[in-house]
Amino acid sequence: MKVLSIGNSFSQDAQRYIHELAGGEGVSIKTVNLYIGGCSLRRHYINMLDDVADYAFEFNGQNTGIKVSIREALASDDWDIVTLQQASHLSIGYESYTPYLEALADYVRKYCPHAKIFIHQTWAYEDGSEKLAMLGKYATASEMMADVRASYTKAAEAIGADGIIPSGDAMLRAIQSGAVKMHRDGFHASRGAGRYLLALTWYKTLTGSDISANRFNALDEPITEDEREILIAAVNG
Repeated sequence: MKVLSIGNSFSQDAQRYIHELAGGEGVSIKTVNLYIGGCSLRRHYINMLDDVADYAFEFNGQNTGIKVSIREALASDDWDIVTLQQASHLSIGYESYTPYLEALADYVRKYCPHAKIFIHQTWAYEDGSEKLAMLGKYATASEMMADVRASYTKAAEAIGADGIIPSGDAMLRAIQSGAVKMHRDGFHASRGAGRYLLALTWYKTLTGSDISANRFNALDEPITEDEREILIAAVNG
């Protein structure tokens, strides 16, 4: 399976472990993330129109030092799945998605007519974090996630997406079940538990595989076996 993400640091978090985790399960998944920090759908759209090579080309969770355009990345392989997402701070309001999302989806279908398009649902900011307070309208991550979920549902419907990768829902369930250290700075995923949960979510959603017995452990920060069980249960819903 070949997966390309037109994203930012949130897809970078999500892709960190997928290749290795899948390999441990005997499944081959090639991942590429097109990275610009904080990149919004509007900026992706402008970059698409201008065909600018501003994206860091991250291969199987690692930076390559190569810069590419969206067109170059789409044309570089026969992708099975392409993911799209909004910048996290804009994900709460669907009005920020359109018309950029629709144009990007059309562009993907032009260059990768056989690829499935998935919406990557981003996650809410940590309770009590400065980032959550800066939005000025939410007391809790759960409240923010309600708007994130609604916006991504509309986004998937608008472009006829093949599915939604429910990273935000899995993250919130894990926290509500007692998982700690899910964020590293109030909004990005932690390098251990947070990114592991995201990898599990993507792997299960894209392959349909059972993750209940997963024991991938090559994490940048360690987790306990109790934490692993919480994370797996959160992904399984």
